[in-house]
Amino acid sequence: MLFATISPMTKNRFAVGLFFASVSVFIWGITFVSTKYLLHSFSAYEILLIRFLLAYAGLWILRPKMLHLEMRNEIFFLLAGFSGVTAYQFMENLAISYTSASNVSIIVSICPIFTAIFSQIFLKEKNLTPFFMLGFLLAIFGIALVSFNGVVVLHLSPKGDFLALGAALCWGVYSLCVSKINSLNLDSIQATRRIFFWAVILMLPIALFSIVTGASKPGSSSQIAMIFSSAENAARFSNPLNWMNLAFLGLGASAFCFAAWNIACDALGTVRATVGIYLIPVVTIIFAYFALGESISFMGAIGAALTIAGLFVSEIKKRD
Repeated sequence: MLFATISPMTKNRFAVGLFFASVSVFIWGITFVSTKYLLHSFSAYEILLIRFLLAYAGLWILRPKMLHLEMRNEIFFLLAGFSGVTAYQFMENLAISYTSASNVSIIVSICPIFTAIFSQIFLKEKNLTPFFMLGFLLAIFGIALVSFNGVVVLHLSPKGDFLALGAALCWGVYSLCVSKINSLNLDSIQATRRIFFWAVILMLPIALFSIVTGASKPGSSSQIAMIFSSAENAARFSNPLNWMNLAFLGLGASAFCFAAWNIACDALGTVRATVGIYLIPVVTIIFAYFALGESISFMGAIGAALTIAGLFVSEIKKRD
């Protein structure tokens, strides 16, 4: 009945947006598992830098053409690069190094709530309904249960969970920037590549800080380190599974998915597309169980269910 009132062109546009959003969500659900594997050989910063250098190169191959922008629009690409890539991805990678991939995916899945709040404040979209507030409370309570995950003795290190929460906040800012970028009607691949350009530029100070502070010395376990030891690099870069995971993160989850996500946001609307992120934890938990042997306690399972239920409740709208 819903589609009966929608024109064929709108139907096609909706279907394209839904397809790209679904593929992106599925691939992003696996990235937590892939990153967890790579953290055995690389620092969180190295994974981030290699991933987006590969993504940037891949998008240049797909669209070898310069993008010309007015200076007043460049700021949105810079902010998108910082919030959605440099800050979000780095905090996410750090979070995974401190807690389970499943925990991080569940906590990060609340980013649609931040997107809706920021859209209400800055885009004047009316998202903060009673259902939204109820869903928000359910999601936060669910996250608290996931963070405890059945642990009774309070010797927890909440660092990973708070980093994941910070990453979700950053994605809300990124979503606002994407809304503005989509309004410029630019080629999605070129636009995504420009976002990655600023992201990589903004990553470089971390490398400088790592070198100056000595975090990059051989054998370092620092998550901001860049290891230059030829022996260590020969070992980790000769591992084909490392290259497979780096290529998956760089070319699949970044180059393809970020461009696909921008298309989905343009076709479906930023807030509606972001709802798809609710399903990322489901994908992650399944893959983490089989690939990493991660399990989730009864309390953690209830927390995951409450978080996802809260997210869906927050999207209930009043019917006119």
